[in-house]
Amino acid sequence: MNRLINSIYQNLKNIPGWRTDRKLVAFSVDDYGNVRLASKKARENLNNAGLKVYSRFDQYDTLETDEDINILFDALTSVKDINGHNAIFTPFNVPCNIDFDKVIESDYQEYFYELVSETYQKTQSSKHVYELISQGIKANIFLPQFHGREHFNLRVFLQKLKKRDHDLLMCLNNRSNTSIINSEIKNVKYTAAYHFNEFIENREFDSINIDGLDAFEKVYGYRATHFNPPGGNDHPVIHSTLSDNGIRYFDTALIKYEHQGNGEYRRRYHYLGKKHDNGIYLVRNCVFEPTENRDIDWVSYTLKQIETAFRWNKPAIISSHRVNFCGHIDPKNRETGISALRELLKKIVKRWPDVEFISANKLGELIAEKK
Repeated sequence: MNRLINSIYQNLKNIPGWRTDRKLVAFSVDDYGNVRLASKKARENLNNAGLKVYSRFDQYDTLETDEDINILFDALTSVKDINGHNAIFTPFNVPCNIDFDKVIESDYQEYFYELVSETYQKTQSSKHVYELISQGIKANIFLPQFHGREHFNLRVFLQKLKKRDHDLLMCLNNRSNTSIINSEIKNVKYTAAYHFNEFIENREFDSINIDGLDAFEKVYGYRATHFNPPGGNDHPVIHSTLSDNGIRYFDTALIKYEHQGNGEYRRRYHYLGKKHDNGIYLVRNCVFEPTENRDIDWVSYTLKQIETAFRWNKPAIISSHRVNFCGHIDPKNRETGISALRELLKKIVKRWPDVEFISANKLGELIAEKK
């Protein structure tokens, strides 16, 4: 019965929205650039301090390393589409991280951030990542887009800092930002940058987004045009400022429970190519999380979703996360994710020889042109 319900849902979600006869595949992969767990030693220290592992993100998600990127790029270039192009990742990146040294030097009184390019240089295992990403951009296999300035809620962070919160201070002292689940603000999740309680708090995000988009351009050399909020559930009131600063395409859920403030939500329905005042919505219709234990064959599961998308003349927009391809804490985690990615890519090009790999933002451009 569950399989039948899932099959019906997979078909229904692909009915509305923009269509194409082309077999387009885009990978939208969240969380790149974000510092979460610094090292095995940091995880051990956090465990000893009582900070629990709540998810695979708390256990394995780290700043991408030289080895992570090299192995990922090798997988992406292992296949070619009908046009001779390699597979493409559209990583949704944060351009800024906590400057741990400065926050600690201030005796935990102030917040300071640094560009992710600086973070790479400070991290021994990531010394060449910035250069590698530049090469990936030129090779059209790794094309970053905007995931917010930081991957945490700044209002909650500042309140915890003011209170000298035990969990936050332990993270800061271990150059990490993970295993924090209790929030100082009602209706706000710590890792969700755009969550709020009172509606007026949305105005605080405008300056953060303007600064974040400028930082993104400094790091990657171009303006971002595509936005996906970390932690999800942003309110569209922030989209006008994003649009004024270059964003044209907005990732959103098919069914979004949109917070109106003070715990009141409205259900919003979206579809691929839906136009709004500030741009176009893109809805991911496939999922690939090979290191998440759901007791399923992830390659087969994702291939089935791609098949359904193509049946309805829809592009396959595959949602994933960096944690699937991280090996700094445990190389076996990366081996699992990359092995599954290689298999998925090979089966895609074999089953659909006319497939075309495309970045998520280029897909947005294509939809805008056709509309």
